[in-house]
Amino acid sequence: MGVIYQVISAMIICSTVLNVGVTFMWPAFTILLFSSERTPLHRPMTVTEISLLGSLSSMGSVLSTMTAGFLLDKLGRKKCCLASALCVVIFWSVLVVSRRVEAVLLAVFISGLSNSVILISSVYISEFSQDSIRGSLCAAILTFNSIGFVVSYLLGGFLEYKMMLYIGLSISVFCMSLLFFLKDSPSYLMMRGREKESMQALAFYRNLKIDDQQVIDEINILRRNIKPTVDNEVQAIQTELTPEMEKLNTDVKPVEKLSTWQFLKKSKSTRRALFINLVMLTAGIYQGQIIILVYIEQLFLVAVPSISPSLSSVFLAIARVGAGFLAGYLSDISGRRPLMIHGSLVAAINAAVLGTQMQFNWGPSWIAAMSIFLFSIAFTIGAGTMPLVLASEMFLPEVKSILSMVCCEWIWICNFSILFIFNPVLKAIGWGPVFYIFASLCLLTAIFCFFFLPETKGLTAEEIQPLVLKKANRTKL
Repeated sequence: MGVIYQVISAMIICSTVLNVGVTFMWPAFTILLFSSERTPLHRPMTVTEISLLGSLSSMGSVLSTMTAGFLLDKLGRKKCCLASALCVVIFWSVLVVSRRVEAVLLAVFISGLSNSVILISSVYISEFSQDSIRGSLCAAILTFNSIGFVVSYLLGGFLEYKMMLYIGLSISVFCMSLLFFLKDSPSYLMMRGREKESMQALAFYRNLKIDDQQVIDEINILRRNIKPTVDNEVQAIQTELTPEMEKLNTDVKPVEKLSTWQFLKKSKSTRRALFINLVMLTAGIYQGQIIILVYIEQLFLVAVPSISPSLSSVFLAIARVGAGFLAGYLSDISGRRPLMIHGSLVAAINAAVLGTQMQFNWGPSWIAAMSIFLFSIAFTIGAGTMPLVLASEMFLPEVKSILSMVCCEWIWICNFSILFIFNPVLKAIGWGPVFYIFASLCLLTAIFCFFFLPETKGLTAEEIQPLVLKKANRTKL
């Protein structure tokens, strides 16, 4: 029953991620409407306002992600998640009550503030999940985001504008109300010195009584992990203890917690874990899936002109949802490392096939369609999901919130950079060579993972730390 409680709790948190996916794709279906004479707004949007409609969400995302890393440790995981859900409710509410262009742009910016829920939910879920199912539950975050894309496609494609707003508002209010039934993260409560509440939260997520031996054992482990013990910082430096070694030293007295910068300077494994995560996240962006999502209609018009681009978009979104569920299941069966390696290799092959087909047109158009779908599925199973899982489990509790924030900010920077340079590159070399570049990056990702990425399946953050420093035993798949 404990596993079921954790799964249900994760799904409730992920429902906010689903709502964020809906709002993120919402401008794609309103740009033409808002710029036309039949706009439901008080006047048509100008070219500049249309540009803001598509970009203000990203501005809000950068701001909210930057602050979320700090607020997670100040307000807690649950309150931050509620704040993100509230931003979605405000977004739909503003759209319902106002038809002014300025109000719509403000609502889009507010919706961007909710995008930090991807960071918040990954930290939140990873801290109450058992090690055996942590990968699956964290992988569900991006899967629910993809489901949000599908819902947005359906709402925007088949419903009248006002009805879409009312349904969006209703869904967001319902999902936000569910969050009130959850308890905060046991790790956060322990870090704040609220040990009794931490035990109650752990008992809630394990569906056990607070005095159950399993709860007591896990609380003891959590207490040791959250409260590292050393005689003092000078002694730790003199004896060259790393923060990981300090956790194993039970004969010394507790001291003041190290700052994030001090922790990074002392902990080689934390620095290596951060480096690996940033490489994985960069690979997840530069393998090119974001380009397919943003330019999907243009891509299908060129690669598969015989199929409706709108219909293809829906089918591809559904395929990515299915691949996301499969990734969540496989991550705790085969592990994170094999999925990254094999997923990147399959993506590389299909990107190369798609590139040659689009450049030389050597086969029927269904080859291009099949390559796009297989590329997206392989990406979702590997580099599209696993980096988020790795980022949620490789950092020690002392620095998890801040470093998770750094990773999410890096995602937005990479998203902006690839989208910024893509159009000039596409005009210069065309679609075929673009996919050759994506294929090369997929191959480089697989090579990097083969040599440097440790397997983290079923391990705690403390058990992972020594693995990121080892280079041996990494050649087995």
